[in-house]
Amino acid sequence: MGAYLLEWLSLFFRWFHVIAGVAWIGASFYFVWLDLSLRKPPQWKADKGISGDLWAVHGGGFYEIAKYKLEPEEMPKTLHWFKWEAYTTWLTGAAMMSIVYYANATAYLIDPSKVPFTSIGAIATSLLFLFGSYFIYEVIVRSHLGKNAFIFSTLIFILLVIASWGSYQLFSDRASFIHIGAILGTVMVGNVFFGIMPAQRALVDCVRRGEKPGKEVAELALQAKNRSLMNNYFTLPLIFTMISNHYPMMYAHEKGWLVLVFVGVITATARHYFNQKHLGHKKPRYLVIPAILTVLLIIWMRPEPIEPAPAMPTTAAVTPTTTNSTLTTTSATTDTDNVNNSSVSNNAATAAEAVPVSASADDAMMDVVHTRCSTCHAVQPTQQGFAAPPAGIILQTRKDLKIHKAKIVTAVKTGYMPLGNITQLTDIERQQLVEYASSL
Repeated sequence: MGAYLLEWLSLFFRWFHVIAGVAWIGASFYFVWLDLSLRKPPQWKADKGISGDLWAVHGGGFYEIAKYKLEPEEMPKTLHWFKWEAYTTWLTGAAMMSIVYYANATAYLIDPSKVPFTSIGAIATSLLFLFGSYFIYEVIVRSHLGKNAFIFSTLIFILLVIASWGSYQLFSDRASFIHIGAILGTVMVGNVFFGIMPAQRALVDCVRRGEKPGKEVAELALQAKNRSLMNNYFTLPLIFTMISNHYPMMYAHEKGWLVLVFVGVITATARHYFNQKHLGHKKPRYLVIPAILTVLLIIWMRPEPIEPAPAMPTTAAVTPTTTNSTLTTTSATTDTDNVNNSSVSNNAATAAEAVPVSASADDAMMDVVHTRCSTCHAVQPTQQGFAAPPAGIILQTRKDLKIHKAKIVTAVKTGYMPLGNITQLTDIERQQLVEYASSL
């Protein structure tokens, strides 16, 4: 019943997370585009304090957009604040993290082959990792290093590379990608809460009091603009990490942390092209570079070809343990057949070397599947924390394996499945299962 309720909570929060995320990302992209697309206004607008304007047509009508350098002539009666899109996205994302990765830590968060955490230990480490990373970021952004764009960007990139590597040493592969996404999301919403909103409140308070914003307010406004632009560059890498759980070939790669770094560079560079384009600077190299890096990433990540398993005999030789009862039975049988004692000894030695038994290769592999896979991938999973088979994939018969052959080979070979190796699939079993599935 608990797993069933968690499934519904996951559905509920995922739905609102997507809605809030789309609204936040859309607003972020729109305002960066708007800010970069503003052009010098006519003099009569400049005399009113307007720093740039833009005309647009949409939905059958014309829109006139104007941005004031600091304050408008008078405070408007209705003023929309863009903040709840960000807050709701982070809150629903935190709820999803708790439901999926914390409530079922043994399946999704912990990889005992890396660090044998307890559930409490893994959750505590995760929270420390997330908020510790954000604390370091906030210290840097508020220091004098944060005022130099090149030094600041370089430091943040280095820290994210370290965080990507560190997450892979601590958590399961799937959770590692999600943690980097959570760091990016926390940094972005922190930029809104601790940087952008205070600057906007200071500006609005000055206008309401009828005061001209001073140097301090102007500096806050500049910092808010820089934080907003930073959020813009983080957006595409964040989106990738949020959908990465659907692509195990990425995070289950043996150098998954480096894959994530590659993707971050590719997506941020592509975003830079569009930012430059909005400024009127057409620089196609910022699209060519990501394209080349993507091709190199594909080549580097390509899997080794899988050789189908050779045909296996329908019987297998086993070596039984010789016991007194076995020898007695053998002696009785040979007496019946009028075989001398020396023949009995020879026959017993031969039997000890190899005795054919009825154990087909199919049955042997299906035993592995039932033990290691079907606990989760069954019509009614027996593994704690699963109310339904993951992704709706059922693996209980040879026919099921044939239907999902491609997914099985990829998931098992990359180590993605079983999740966190919760059922302790051995390396030998993993290799045998890949070979067997590939031959179906």
